[in-house]
Amino acid sequence: MSGNQDETILIIDDEKNIRNALRLVLEGENYRVIDADCAERGLEILASQRISLVLLDLKMPGMGGMEALKIISEHNGTVRQMPSVVVISGQATTTQAMETVRYGAFDFLEKPLDRSRILVTVQNALDHRTLLTERDSLAAKLAEQYEMIGKSTVMLDLFRQIEKIAPTHGRVLITGESGTGKELVARAIHKTSSLSGKPFIKVNCAAIPPELIESELFGHEKGSFTGAINKKSGLFEQANHGTIFLDEIGDMSQNAQAKVLRVLQSGEFVRVGGEKSIVVEVRVIAATNRDLEAMVREGTFREDLYFRLSVLPLVIPPLRDRSEDIPCLVQGFVKGFCETYGFREKSIDPKVLEILSQHKWPGNIRELKNQVERMVILSSDHIGVKDLPTNYMETHLPEFELKAFSHLSLKQFRNEMEKEFILMKLKQYDWNITKAAESLQVERTNLHKKVKSYNLSRDTE
Repeated sequence: MSGNQDETILIIDDEKNIRNALRLVLEGENYRVIDADCAERGLEILASQRISLVLLDLKMPGMGGMEALKIISEHNGTVRQMPSVVVISGQATTTQAMETVRYGAFDFLEKPLDRSRILVTVQNALDHRTLLTERDSLAAKLAEQYEMIGKSTVMLDLFRQIEKIAPTHGRVLITGESGTGKELVARAIHKTSSLSGKPFIKVNCAAIPPELIESELFGHEKGSFTGAINKKSGLFEQANHGTIFLDEIGDMSQNAQAKVLRVLQSGEFVRVGGEKSIVVEVRVIAATNRDLEAMVREGTFREDLYFRLSVLPLVIPPLRDRSEDIPCLVQGFVKGFCETYGFREKSIDPKVLEILSQHKWPGNIRELKNQVERMVILSSDHIGVKDLPTNYMETHLPEFELKAFSHLSLKQFRNEMEKEFILMKLKQYDWNITKAAESLQVERTNLHKKVKSYNLSRDTE
């Protein structure tokens, strides 16, 4: 195993002997090493130099390792390039170890340190960071191109499918739940195609009354029906040589389906009340949140139209299947809404991002965006847990692996869980004892005793 001088490792530990021992081991493997004797100095170095990995002691005078880890996590993207963090400690509990991982630490090492374990962990952390950097670089490039945010595996797969589909003129059927961003995908396909300089016409099939949809799609001649006081070109005509996006195609009447099928088959249609055929060359992208195959079986959607539309099917994943994208979505929305409302950009508590990432989001990105807008408007300069709706906290209890507590007695486990639950409630209500006690359904005096017995304070956060 041999390191690389391009990889700089920062050791933050108040014990000189530990720093020297780690330096000896790492420099022996050809790593470049910098050390700091306190968290404050370590953060200064992080802000001024490009660091690949931080070995961070948990227990230090002044600012502790946990607080430093939270700061590094909160400044992801502003402290140069985010380093991997490996926490080291000789006194931490299982809960504290889990907490460090929750705030972004790659691994946790217990003192006394073992040379082999150090080198394996360092190499694994650096390899993991390289993979994340490559993934983030690809995601940023694709997100900029398609104006969509996401670096999860399913989103990168979607971006790659768009890359393949866009240059063709094949018809695309986009399916997915409401609020998943089907229109964004349709616009991305158009924008990156050879038709990008041509019209992109959106049609919301569900919003147009059945008696008007033919007129909207194909136009009408003057006097063809009551109210047709002028000749009108339809949306297919307006989209000529460009793209027409038929959103909510599953809500189209069967009569209109037949007319759309004719256009797809021949490229021709006749205006309502007209006799002359009009020829158009249009790329059709359709979208729906309904199960068209089931509708075909039920006889409510034409089978021949379904097969004409679904030459290139695209399935948009629901937000719950790409929860790792939620933090970057939230940060992007916060930045956008702060600009919209003229606010100074607000910071976000990592716990907020964790809770939002655990939510199921039945309304998908649309629901998330609305919730972020609410928090931006109602919060101070920092968006904290207290700015979340109460039901979010109640339905998002921390998840844990029971095996991690197998070394504890029943009493120790009960005390550990009670301590963490009380701490969660105190954070939720911004350390308002009265409100926390009401939520816990205990007396204020009893809660005060528990806080004292568990030695809880704001510093515990």
